[in-house]
Amino acid sequence: MIQYKYLELGVTGMARAYRTGPFSGHLGAALVAGYGFGEELPTLPDGVYRGIEGELDRILRGEESIWYDAEKVGIAVPELFAPFPAGQPGGVDPAPIAKALEENIDALHQSGHNVIFAALAIRAFKDHPQLATRDRLSGLVKLIRGFNGTIPGKAYLGQDRGGWVNGDQIELNKAMDVEPYESVEAMVRRTVDEVIASAHIRRRGLGSMWHIINHAAGLLDLATYGYRELARKGLAAHRDHLRLWRSLPDVGDEVGRLPKAAYDPRSEYFWSQQETFKRDDARLTHRIKTLYGFSRLMTVETDKSRQERAWDQLRYLMA
Repeated sequence: MIQYKYLELGVTGMARAYRTGPFSGHLGAALVAGYGFGEELPTLPDGVYRGIEGELDRILRGEESIWYDAEKVGIAVPELFAPFPAGQPGGVDPAPIAKALEENIDALHQSGHNVIFAALAIRAFKDHPQLATRDRLSGLVKLIRGFNGTIPGKAYLGQDRGGWVNGDQIELNKAMDVEPYESVEAMVRRTVDEVIASAHIRRRGLGSMWHIINHAAGLLDLATYGYRELARKGLAAHRDHLRLWRSLPDVGDEVGRLPKAAYDPRSEYFWSQQETFKRDDARLTHRIKTLYGFSRLMTVETDKSRQERAWDQLRYLMA
């Protein structure tokens, strides 16, 4: 298991993120997700959990500081995780987080981060109500509302097609369209289909395949933790996310093919290679968040053959 302190630090970091901009929610969210991965898969070798904790320590030290300008806002990364004043009781109802998410869940915003962050916070509050204090709740509501009116995300069309553009400028490829989802579970299975079929393809933007997975996991968590109707309202945005993603070109010839991790991330061997991990392009936080998100999808996808094929393809997102 992952030590409880990382969950507490993660919720605190997420609750302060609004002060530096919604993207800094990545930092605390990765800690919450790391702890959640340990809860989802509690019988893995101990070296897996210690390896994850090593990555979480890197986040706490500020090794992925790309999410905001610390000098401009006057808040260093470690300060996001400083304790709130002691003495506030826990047990606060997380419903205001869901209410804030209701304001923006019906459209794609910043690659689904509104859903991802809100769902992680709600799970933490529901499973560990002692963390659900007034100050944390207030900060988390502000974080989720920070996504109101934002773009779907940025995407790369290739050097010859205009480079980076806003997601709402992408022309949908009708041949790559996606049928509307009938349910949250259907969305999960369709996401697993996509992992199996295309996790190795080098598309850039919209949060990459990491966020297709984590956006789906966020909606699944909402449904699991008492907000199924809210999750259903978010299905169309996830479908749009996947449709836009599938419309992007494979730019592997231009920027390089995705490498595949040599080992399964559920093994100690994977984490024994930790010093060789790539940590650019936000891989430090997203490797951990995607392990959690993927483990959540596997609770719905119960076909053992498909599970193992998907775990094998996930290694393209772990290198």
